[in-house]
Amino acid sequence: MRKILHADCDCFYAAVEMRDNPGLRDLPLAIGGSADKRGVIATCNYPARRYGIHSAMPTARALRLCPELKLLAPDFDRYRRVSHDIQAVFHELTPLVEPLSLDEAYLDVSEVTRFQGSATWMAHWLKQEVLARTGIVVSVGVAPNKFLAKIASDWDKPDGLFVIPPTQMASFIEGLAVNKLHGVGPATAAKLEGLGIATCAELRARPLEQLIDAFGKFGQRLHELAHGIDDRPVNVTRERKSVSVETTYDSDLPDLAQCHQALAPLIARLDERLARHGNPDIGKQFVKVRFHDFTSTTQETGARGVIHARFHELLESAWQRGGRPVRLLGVGVRLAPEAEHRQLSLFDGEQPT
Repeated sequence: MRKILHADCDCFYAAVEMRDNPGLRDLPLAIGGSADKRGVIATCNYPARRYGIHSAMPTARALRLCPELKLLAPDFDRYRRVSHDIQAVFHELTPLVEPLSLDEAYLDVSEVTRFQGSATWMAHWLKQEVLARTGIVVSVGVAPNKFLAKIASDWDKPDGLFVIPPTQMASFIEGLAVNKLHGVGPATAAKLEGLGIATCAELRARPLEQLIDAFGKFGQRLHELAHGIDDRPVNVTRERKSVSVETTYDSDLPDLAQCHQALAPLIARLDERLARHGNPDIGKQFVKVRFHDFTSTTQETGARGVIHARFHELLESAWQRGGRPVRLLGVGVRLAPEAEHRQLSLFDGEQPT
């Protein structure tokens, strides 16, 4: 049985800012775009969360909830440097590290012999070393698989360490709310609730066939998670499946003609990113449109290379689905299957706007 750690930095961007400016520690602090440019919150510290502020919230709303909120623009270069230092600590413990983002990763410590092979002691060491070397607090979950390790890291935040030993897996899962399962969003949770399923114990009582009838292929996954089954290995490399750029506009683009004009600079940025990544083989092109009411749609088509005119064709199809002013446009490509083996660094590319 595997021993998996999931390490997750607490409010990472905000933590870096508070580390570098201790005067921010007790203030409600958020990292994100400005309200006048219709930005969103990337993350916030715990004093800000007490006001109901959370990531992906429009900055304007966050400021209404907390007028004294200290808002900082993100400094991704600095965050990457800190992330690199944290990842170096992870790799001192085991070479089997799967980064998920700048601030979290899975570690497979099944074969590690240090600390008498105790994953719990390893987690303690990891927390202490990251804090001592970088000043960043990490919460760590310990479990026999990735699914449970990720739940465990969030169980006792902030500054948490939660262990789910193999002998307690069954009892822990039975009492787990279904909305804690990976992939269960609000819509799926509501559907499960409509079926009278609120916990994994209730989910386990349902026949597999019934779950597949109700949820399709995801029904199989629900059945597996409710029984604690997750055989996914820790992948030491990450494969990029797509490359894209997007922009949220200060003022809504009022019509299709304005959207076409805005598409050209996006396509130019996409060309630059693809060139930096060695012009990988393309499998599909797509356009993303988010309307002023926050509804979104994506239109895509097969392609063996980037054809600029095709982005404009996709835009027309996508825009017709809403026919309303547009707040965000994005263009991108999905890599062809034969190109997916090309490994691109986690830290390559620019952050989305």
